[in-house]
Amino acid sequence: MADSIVAYRYAKSLFDLATERKVVNEVNDDMNTFKTVCDENRQFLVVLGNPIVRHHTKLAILKKTFEKNVHPVTFSIFNVLTKKNRENLIYSIAEEFDKLYNQQKGIQKVTVTTVTPLTQEQKVSFTKIVGDSTGKQIVLEEKVNENLIGGYILSIGDTQIDTSVRKKLNELKLSLS
Repeated sequence: MADSIVAYRYAKSLFDLATERKVVNEVNDDMNTFKTVCDENRQFLVVLGNPIVRHHTKLAILKKTFEKNVHPVTFSIFNVLTKKNRENLIYSIAEEFDKLYNQQKGIQKVTVTTVTPLTQEQKVSFTKIVGDSTGKQIVLEEKVNENLIGGYILSIGDTQIDTSVRKKLNELKLSLS
């Protein structure tokens, strides 16, 4: 079975358990903390995915790092995954959990890529326009890419709106050849 399917199933089970125990917000915060730790220290993620490192060692690392800092429901999934030799899935499970959480709360993550950082007015404008069209609360992530020349790329889930000058130049180049 594909890792993404397995990660979704674990995330769904964790989400259901957190919902049942009324700790969804706490578990979501914990999973985001886990992702942040992994993003800031890629070596941590490499160790969890390394088949040479024994599972009891991985559990000891997870205990030392997270047991006192996360909700017991969150740590329970770490424990289960370590026993089943699936520590490499924890990051994917955290991402899937975040998707489930956002879906339940009506939150839509949006990424805007521009040549220069957005002004506060532009951020508010993007947030309002996308929020009005989706009917959801918007969390705006901003990226800067000088290669765009001008314009922006707006990514909403699987949809991408590309108004960049680079794209228009590529389209012009294709039409001329």
